[in-house]
Amino acid sequence: MPVLWLLLILLGLAAVGYVQGRLRALRSAVGDSRALHSLPGYYGANVAIKALAPALLVLLLWLLAQPLYVNSVVSSLIPESAVAEGSSRGLVLAEVRRVADGLDKAVAGGAVNAIAARDAGMTPDDATQLLKDAGQVLTAEITQPILNAAQRYRALNATGGIAMTVLVLLAAAGGLLWGLSETHKAFRARNSVEKSVMVLLVGAASVAVLTTVGIVFSLIFNTVEFFRLYPAAEFFGSLTWSPSFGGGSQLGILPLLWGTLYISLIALLVAVPIGLFAAVYLSEYAGPKTRALAKPALEVLAGIPTIVYGLFALLTIGPMLLTVFGPDGAGWMGGQRAVMTAGITMGIMLIPFVSSLSDDIINAVPQSLRDGSYGLGATKSETIKQVILPAALPGIVGAILLATSRAIGETMIVVLGAGAAARLSLNPFEAMTTVTAKIVSQLTGDSDFASPEALVAFALGMTLFVMTLGLNVFALYIVRKYREQYD
Repeated sequence: MPVLWLLLILLGLAAVGYVQGRLRALRSAVGDSRALHSLPGYYGANVAIKALAPALLVLLLWLLAQPLYVNSVVSSLIPESAVAEGSSRGLVLAEVRRVADGLDKAVAGGAVNAIAARDAGMTPDDATQLLKDAGQVLTAEITQPILNAAQRYRALNATGGIAMTVLVLLAAAGGLLWGLSETHKAFRARNSVEKSVMVLLVGAASVAVLTTVGIVFSLIFNTVEFFRLYPAAEFFGSLTWSPSFGGGSQLGILPLLWGTLYISLIALLVAVPIGLFAAVYLSEYAGPKTRALAKPALEVLAGIPTIVYGLFALLTIGPMLLTVFGPDGAGWMGGQRAVMTAGITMGIMLIPFVSSLSDDIINAVPQSLRDGSYGLGATKSETIKQVILPAALPGIVGAILLATSRAIGETMIVVLGAGAAARLSLNPFEAMTTVTAKIVSQLTGDSDFASPEALVAFALGMTLFVMTLGLNVFALYIVRKYREQYD
């Protein structure tokens, strides 16, 4: 049964449980809701939660565990002879899944029945023709081991789907009966519902933490695997980035780090002064009407997709810079794609991050500090420079940190505006690239994830993670230092 249908059935059972639980509680009180410990709605909600929560938990665990089990079983069926030279078991498994999907389409289209699709007597030529008729694109020849593994893959998924449906419905029915059995007028339904809601909130709060832990562990494991295949000293010490899936790659991160930091620095040089000055004007000088118009207009920049900024860099900023600094001008710039092109465009994108957050932080400075400064005879500009900005500095540092993290993680503007050349140069009018752009390029296409050229993306991601963590630690130090001064 499709997961969507199963979810709809669970929601239907929860709705039935709510109605029945409410009616059962009222019947136990002989229709007098004042005799109930809790409001009638709490009794219905208790039954609905008990019918829905265990079933959803079983469904989630099954959806996570089944692919791991099926892939493990199917992988054991693929002999080493079926893994061609230059390929990997992961690519063969991907081909097995494509064949299985093609057989499913053939069954759905009526080209073959379900029994024939899992029949061991089907030949690879029959399967190839069926998949072509179903419009499935194959990247390799179907062999008998791949066909057998695909048939086993389909059978396991079909059996797993049936077992999942049965277990989920049994969990829902059991929870429904459990909730109804404890429904009576003396039952503390409100306490039970509130505990359930608290568990839900704790689970929601844990998602971010668990997701972060999962991301870190996935990066660590794949980074360790990369350094088993490629020396860490060459990765961090080499000045050359030249990946080659044919062998002989030079995977030095220094040119990528330099491009990332250089472009981010130019972006911050554009965004921080403009954003901070805009925040000071909006919070201290602009009238209510001007502020009501200017602040939303400024924040519109934050809603523009980054691909649009990339096209803006390629079609507008790049040609403008080329006109001034190109061959017909100063002669420093050889093409539209350059560090300056991406940096200016990224800085424009970051202006609302700096201005909006800084504006909120400046407005949070107590009015008593302003009044005290004015009482001592300071002008508005002196009050802003010597009182308001120092008091708001910790928050402004946080805003700049957010903008820095956003700049380091940007990809599309770099790809379209800065180019793809990994080089060490001080010339901001040359094409360069960043770590994020190379992560995308290394994982694009059918890459062999057992090779250093694919695993290097995880090492690059881990490096970015450590850089961002270092920025956060530094910002925390600054914030604490200045908070002690103004407490």
